[in-house]
This record gives sequence, C-alpha cells and structure tokens, in this order.
Amino acid sequence: MNEIRTLAKQTAIYGFGTIVPRFLNYGIITFFYTRIFAKAEYGVITELYAWMVFLLIVLTYGMETGFFRFAQKKEDSARVYSTSLLSLLITSSLFVILVYVFIGPVSAFFNYRENHDYIKIFAAIIAIDAFTAIPFAWLRKENKPVIFSIIKITNVIITIVTVLFLLLWAPGIYEKSDGWFRSVYDPNYRVGYVFVANLVGSISTLIMLLPYILKIKPVFDRAIWNRMIGYSFPLMIAGLAGSINDTLDKVILRRMIGEDNGLATVGEYGAGYKIAVLMALFIQMFRFAAEPFFFERAKHENAKETYAYVMKYFVIVMLIIYLCINLYISGIQLLIDRSFRDAIIVVPIVSMGYLLYGVYVNHSIWYKLNDLTRFGIYITVIGSIVTILINVLLIPVYGYIASAWAHIAAYGTMIIMSFIFARKHYKVKYNIRELIPYFVFAIGMVVFSRLYNYKNLVSELLINTIFIAAFIIYAQYQDKLLTVFLKKSNK
Repeated sequence: MNEIRTLAKQTAIYGFGTIVPRFLNYGIITFFYTRIFAKAEYGVITELYAWMVFLLIVLTYGMETGFFRFAQKKEDSARVYSTSLLSLLITSSLFVILVYVFIGPVSAFFNYRENHDYIKIFAAIIAIDAFTAIPFAWLRKENKPVIFSIIKITNVIITIVTVLFLLLWAPGIYEKSDGWFRSVYDPNYRVGYVFVANLVGSISTLIMLLPYILKIKPVFDRAIWNRMIGYSFPLMIAGLAGSINDTLDKVILRRMIGEDNGLATVGEYGAGYKIAVLMALFIQMFRFAAEPFFFERAKHENAKETYAYVMKYFVIVMLIIYLCINLYISGIQLLIDRSFRDAIIVVPIVSMGYLLYGVYVNHSIWYKLNDLTRFGIYITVIGSIVTILINVLLIPVYGYIASAWAHIAAYGTMIIMSFIFARKHYKVKYNIRELIPYFVFAIGMVVFSRLYNYKNLVSELLINTIFIAAFIIYAQYQDKLLTVFLKKSNK
C-alpha cells in the first residue's frame, strides 16, 4: 500500500507537467481555435498533429524506454544517457535535412502541395521534440518531477501566449502599422501561425533543457547503443502499430470521405476527440511516473503483488475520471464551439477506449521487464489490424462513429492478447473479475445520463454528482479506495 501511495504521489506531481498544461491548452487554445477557425481549417491542425504522433515514434525509436532499461546501474547511467542523446541528435538532424531537401514529394505525400512551409515547420518541431525526449526521461529517472513539470508548463504557457499574439493581437497591430511589421506578418497565414507557435514552444523547451544536456560528457558507446537498439527497435515497431490505433482515424477520414468535406469532418471529429483525450492525459500522467516505478520495483520480492494492486486502483481511479468527463459533459462541451458539438457523441466511446489502453499500459510491463519486447510488436500489430479493418470497412457506412468504436475494439483486443502471452512468461494475478462490477456501474451510469431526459441543468448536475459519489462509496466499501490514498505512508 505504501508503494501505491508513493506511485500516486509521483503521478500527482507529474500531473502538473501533463494535466495542468494540457488543461490550459484545452481551456484556452481549443476554445479559441474552434471559434476562429472553420471546421476545415481546424481539420488541418487535427490531421497534421495526428501525423506528429506517428513520426515522433519513428524518431525516438523506443530509446526512451531503452534508457530506463539500461540506465538502472549507476555506473552505466551517464554513458547510456550520453549515447542515447547523441543517437537522437544525429537521427533528428538527418530527418530535418531530408525533409528540407525533398520538400516537394514530402509535401505531396501529406496532401499539402501548396503549403511546403507547414511541413518544414512541422519537421523542425518533431525533430526537437524527439531529441528532448531523452532529457525528459533523465528527469523522470532521477525523480525530478517538479523540474519536469515546470518545463512542461512553461512550454505550454509560451505556446499559448505566442498563439494569442499571432492570431488575436497581431492582426490589430498589422492594421495600425505602416512599417516593418507589415513585412513580417501575414494576417491570412492563420493556421500556419499555430505551427509557428508550437515551434517557438519547442525551441523554448530545448533551451530550458540545455543544462541537463550539456552537463553530460559526450560519449557514444557503440556496444551500449547496439544493446539499446536491440531492445528498443521492437518497441518502435510496436509503437508504430500502436500509433495506428491512435492516429489512423484522423488521417484516413479525409481520404475516405473526399477532399470537399474531408477536412471539415476531420475538424469536427477532432474537436469532440479533444474532450475524450482528457482521459488519455491522465493515463499519460500515470505512465510518466509508472514506467520508472515498475522497473525499480522489479528488484523487489513482492513485485508481482505490487503490480496487481497498482492495476486495481488504477482502474478504479480512471473510471472515476471517466465518470467526471462524461457525466459533466454539459459543462465540458463549452470548451468547443457549438458548431463542433455534434461530435460530443464520440466522447464516452473514445474515453473508454483510452481507459482500456491504460489497462494495457499497466499490463504490458511484463514483456519490458523480461526483454521480450517482440511481444509488444505482436500485440500492437494485432490491435492495428483491428483498427484498420474497422475504419476502412465502416467509415463509409457510419462515419467517424466507426473510428470511435475502433479504439475500444483495438485496445480491448490488445489487452486480451497481452494476458494470453503473459501466462507463459510473467504471470501476475490481477483478479480482473473483481473489476467487472466497477465497469458495469460506470458504463450504466453514463448510458443512463445519455438516455434520461433531465428537467434542467441543476437536476442533471445533482443526479450525476450523486452517481459519482455512489461509485466512490462503493469503491471505499469494496476496496478501501479512500483509505488507501488518504492514509499517511509509514515510509
């Protein structure tokens, strides 16, 4: 129990570096974008950021997890850090050079033949973000969540201020100016300034991380690198397959629906998806704390018991968050403009899909601990096949609703496959059956909230708050949820 509280504390601190800045992003940027951009313009943002997820996996090629795996011994930590840092510096630099040299065909591939500058800016953003993944991993390994969070929050604040300046305040300055400002600012660039602001944020992050980059003596240990690549490359393949589950819908919708309405549909879906992604943010917050925690606890005799307890309380807490997102949707939906709100229908589906992904993240530690990362490939490839089939076959019939359900189908399949493979290699008694009533209650409450005709907003908030309170009371009665997290640690 003390270990769970330790992990919860670390997760909460990492939340300031993930949840807080993302809430700022959603509260200001999403609110702003969906009110100044047409659906097609917002579709450009949604689509290109979906590509970014895919490309970041390629450019980090599993080195982040590889760093945690091989930097456990104190005497190897510095060499592993330096080697992985230099590796990503070289590959990220090559990526930018290649994109700039072959900008014509690259832009054509992404269907942005008339906007080479979008692709150039994106290449720079992706390269910087890929390179800084290792310094951020070092901060996590060294248990420096406060510094990690400060840098992440500062990045978002700088990006938000830059966006607001370029899209809200600069047009007014442009109108009043008759000098140099008119030569550097184009009020018609609009969506392009979103990417410019992101680049400014990424550069600022790189500058803030320089003390943790330059402090290490540059050493490239080829033997360590070969071992890391052997371990990490399967994770990259698994990550690529996994990114299909996360990003294929935003990329394929435009191409399947057609250019006329494709980007508008992507924009509408992307706005609803943004709300559902709130669930993914909490899971990401947990992953930042859990990955080093799981590797460190693997040395302990009761590691499997710890993993089982973590899974149970993770699911319970995530279901509470799931209820908060979906039962208070009348308020949360104000984050997006009214014209985008038809896509609210995907929120309970996609958010449940991400919850299932969180279960998989918990369970997948078995193959990472045992250097069996090839199983990550098998599992995620199977999940990506499910995603592809559902999107390709059902988008023409059901539109983006099919894309939403693909998340549940894919991640559910991955959980099943992970449990099957783990039986022979690293079996942990998770007692998943004990969690079934929690899922039944949570899903039942959300379904009721969608079907019941509330008299007014006050009655909706009152009834749904009672639902959440009842769920928490049940969790306290069944598994002492509040006792676990509120009781002081003995350590």
